[in-house]
Amino acid sequence: MLTIYGHPFSSYTWKALIPLYANGTQFEFREVGPDHPANGEFVQAAHPAGKFPVLVDGDATVIEATAIVEHLALHHPGSAPLIPADPAEAVTARMLDRVFDSYVMNGGVMRVVAAYLVDMDNPDPAEVDGGKEGLRRVYSWLETWLAANTLPQHVSLVTCAAAPSLFYADWVERIPEDCPHLTALRAELLALPPVARCVDDARPYRPLFPLGAPDRD
Repeated sequence: MLTIYGHPFSSYTWKALIPLYANGTQFEFREVGPDHPANGEFVQAAHPAGKFPVLVDGDATVIEATAIVEHLALHHPGSAPLIPADPAEAVTARMLDRVFDSYVMNGGVMRVVAAYLVDMDNPDPAEVDGGKEGLRRVYSWLETWLAANTLPQHVSLVTCAAAPSLFYADWVERIPEDCPHLTALRAELLALPPVARCVDDARPYRPLFPLGAPDRD
């Protein structure tokens, strides 16, 4: 039995859960939080920065969500084509995975969220504005890319990265009206059963969102 350590409200935990749900892979979920100190201790020991998700598969311990998706594609394949079989399409999938992780989630969402976590009442305006500007810039890039290209078939590595990134990014900085392709992609992703399951399981934790969760989605 596979074991995933993470938290239901965590975007990167979603990234690891989506491929498991998509392929119907059996696993045990171990929540990391104050009520489960042993799980947190395991993650602290397993990851160099003490971060989740962490996957345990027999004797293998896999850290980092992208590596977990790659591991599942290799060792637990199913009907969902997590990594495209065509090498060129696989390169595209990995490229977009980096865009969503590095520039939507880390460079945009997390920059703004971190500013609020440091000072909830008076977040650093330079960090907030910088994070939101970064999101607007990557939204524009993605809109242009989507207008000219075709995404790999769902559920792929791109799906796993894009779904949680766009879900939370739109809470931080709304996708503008001049990005119809990106808006449509977010709606398409949230309608996928594996993604919808993550969204629903995370609903009880919405008060944890530092900026205040919007009354939608």
